Amino acid sequence: MVTTPYVRAELLAHAPQGVAPGQPLWLGLQITHQPEWHTYWKNPGDSGLPTDLAWTLPAGLDAGEIAWPLPKKIPIGTLANYGYEGTVLLPVPVTVASSFAPGPLAKDATIKLRASWLVCRKECIPEEGEFTLQLPIQSTTALNGAAFEAAAKAHPRPVMAGTNGIVPDSQASQAQIADGNVLNVSVHGLPVALRGKALDLFPETAEVIDNAASWKQSWNGSVWTAQIPLSAQRSASPSLIPVVLAEQSPAHAAGPDTRNGYRAELKVLGTWPPVASMTAVSPALEAALKANAAQAGGAATSAAGSGASSITLTAALLGALLGGLILNLMPCVFPVLAIKVVGFTQHAQDRRAHRISGIAYTAGVVLSFIALGALMLGLRAAGEAVGWGFQLQSPAVVASLAALFTLIALNLAGVFEFGHFLPSSVASLQARHPVADSFLTGVLAVAVASPCTAPFMGASLGLTATLPAPQALAVFAALGLGLALPYLAASFVPAVARALPRPGAWMDTFRKLMAFPMLATVVWLVWVLGQQSGIDGAGALLILLVGLSLVVWALSLAGRARVWMATVSIAAMALLVWAFAPHITHIPTAQAATPSQQASATGWQPWAPGAAEQIVAGGRPVFVDFTAAWCVTCQYNKKTTLADADVLADLQAKNVALLRADWTRRDPAITAALASLGRSGVPVYVFYRPGKPPVVLTEVLSVDEVRATIAQL
Repeated sequence: MVTTPYVRAELLAHAPQGVAPGQPLWLGLQITHQPEWHTYWKNPGDSGLPTDLAWTLPAGLDAGEIAWPLPKKIPIGTLANYGYEGTVLLPVPVTVASSFAPGPLAKDATIKLRASWLVCRKECIPEEGEFTLQLPIQSTTALNGAAFEAAAKAHPRPVMAGTNGIVPDSQASQAQIADGNVLNVSVHGLPVALRGKALDLFPETAEVIDNAASWKQSWNGSVWTAQIPLSAQRSASPSLIPVVLAEQSPAHAAGPDTRNGYRAELKVLGTWPPVASMTAVSPALEAALKANAAQAGGAATSAAGSGASSITLTAALLGALLGGLILNLMPCVFPVLAIKVVGFTQHAQDRRAHRISGIAYTAGVVLSFIALGALMLGLRAAGEAVGWGFQLQSPAVVASLAALFTLIALNLAGVFEFGHFLPSSVASLQARHPVADSFLTGVLAVAVASPCTAPFMGASLGLTATLPAPQALAVFAALGLGLALPYLAASFVPAVARALPRPGAWMDTFRKLMAFPMLATVVWLVWVLGQQSGIDGAGALLILLVGLSLVVWALSLAGRARVWMATVSIAAMALLVWAFAPHITHIPTAQAATPSQQASATGWQPWAPGAAEQIVAGGRPVFVDFTAAWCVTCQYNKKTTLADADVLADLQAKNVALLRADWTRRDPAITAALASLGRSGVPVYVFYRPGKPPVVLTEVLSVDEVRATIAQL
């Protein structure tokens, strides 16, 4: 049993005939909530997380899925959640294999469970617990029979029409899409006891309907009908929507829930509207990427055969050099370029220092690219499926970069100076060794630029997988040289130094202004972590960044206040790390998409290995978007070209299936698919056509390019 201030959780078992093949065996986690607190259903609604159960069972025992009891609708401000209050048992059926043989002397089977749940009131507390149960094998376990019987009654029953359980099309439950944002629902076969009553509807598929919206419902004889608004943030276009219906009850009704639930599968009729994109693009980002596209020339790239690259080493080196140059226009590099602009102003009147700084920065960039390339090639040689930008697939790396950029922002803003709390030998390092400072700035540039893939880079990086190590590393070196080349050239051109204003008080204002690009980068990194570790991970990172800021501020104080505040803040930071760091590195278990979620005629669907080939084999073209949350170019393309009305109309007219391969988290299958196309990073956009080789588009999409390719399908 696990007891917290908010819940009491206990592992229960029910084996009426003992643990034997063919006999019923149930396990379950019973959660008793404190008043006003709740945990969540399989679809938590607008927020929250479902309870997760991870079993460790003896050989011959196989745990099934949770038989979720009927939930309640729980309004939270302008949102609505689905979950449980009071006491709830989450039962799990266990199959006993015919091979189950515990031995003649064995009396008990050891059952272990690791459970995690999110318990909320107005605030939310993530909790977990480990449970162990010694389950008697021969004797019956009927002590918890009443609890499991009640849970079985609370499990929704299937809705059936007719007398033989077979549902003809004329009586099938349906959801007709109307006006692009409303589902007209009709359900047949509900029991007579419900007719004429107001019902609650609980969708098993998340992020489809507007959970908190008010909607109309009525009875037409034995048929229940409703008009339910779609969610503005809809992320799925399923052809079947499983729902649970039950008599409406108050959100916080006292006493046990005695309602009966009924499960129906709504067959969706009509055409889904396009899935809304929730990624905003700033004007600065849009301008930078348009400049990127202009320099790329908008040239379309086609792949022959399997789509793998066939370019030569010379072309790969040239492409890497050009790609590195264009990388300077990518928004992810802007913060580091801001640091270099500050460096320009500091050395504007010292041509020798200017040149040395440029050489050191170039060395830092080139050597870092070579080191990163060597690491990637080494991991591949060891059997790891990694590609370009693989380091940002690690939540720990993302969190570390966010902490680093927070420190840089605080330093630029003048919150602290390194000399105030570092030993003088270390604090004066920048002044005594400006070469090392420029070198490390080059390393930092690579750290933030590496997730990006600029035009001309994709094919060059893809070729490194097939080249000998020295040649592959030469490609990475050329990429680094391209990134550093503008600054290196500017450091050797006196006109650049002469064009800069003379040093003065304005430099301090400019330095503080440069803190804001750093903070914008932190925002982006927190958003990336949220895509990997969920809202809990993003929130935990924000808390730790606040604690880190408090520590550096305290260390910058003087006198006795510094000692006292530093001691308190460091102790508080240690406590925060202990409490919240696990949420940063925890990656939620991804739930596999059901066939009903995948089989939609229009709208983006999750990519899976072999899915594109299977659809093409049926004579239908496919467009695949290989993307990641940490790829800024991907988000820009998603918001602009891929959301363009003309592009969407052309895709629908050609009956193109749309698949999205999300590489935010590490996925060896997606890495292998990219490698088969001669690519090792994202974005990658591919059209698959029946009987023809795939067509790979440019990294920065234009509407004309996509429409021209669609016209040739």
